[in-house]
Amino acid sequence: MRVIAGSAKGRRLKSPQGSVRPTTELVRGAIFSILQPMFGDRWRALDLYAGSGALGIEALSRGASWVDFVESNARCCAVIKENLALTGFESRAKVYCCSVNKALSILHEVYNVVMLDPPYSDVSFVDTLRNLLASHLVGAGSTVIVQWSSHQTLSPDIGRFHLSKVRHYGDTCLSFYRQEANN
Repeated sequence: MRVIAGSAKGRRLKSPQGSVRPTTELVRGAIFSILQPMFGDRWRALDLYAGSGALGIEALSRGASWVDFVESNARCCAVIKENLALTGFESRAKVYCCSVNKALSILHEVYNVVMLDPPYSDVSFVDTLRNLLASHLVGAGSTVIVQWSSHQTLSPDIGRFHLSKVRHYGDTCLSFYRQEANN
């Protein structure tokens, strides 16, 4: 696994052993080709269910000024920290080794981009998504990207957020939720 574009392009990333399903380069490329025109430089991101940290590190490589990573598995948290050191981004990030629900209660920033890549077997992530979209962590102009299995369904409207794009890559679906700035 490697960073595919930006200032850390080509850097190899470590992947935790076990049940982590890394986001493919194709899917990461698709996410950022959609996001890049929206934000350019100097944006904040939140990487939930971070795994190896590849999504958040790709965001840092492509101009995010700060990324918070949330992962409940201690082994994965250690790998994220190693990957941040390998790419030189450790001063622009923080790793929270806790559950996503706990993180939603302790984080205080408003994020331009929130990326969720929950385990495909975790059906409770829909409640977590609802809690996130109702929280102070997202606001007008925020974009929330959910990576999920095509065997599941997500509502097109959740609270004040509306589904703006859906992309399919094999069994992987990407849903982009957005609250427009004038809502």
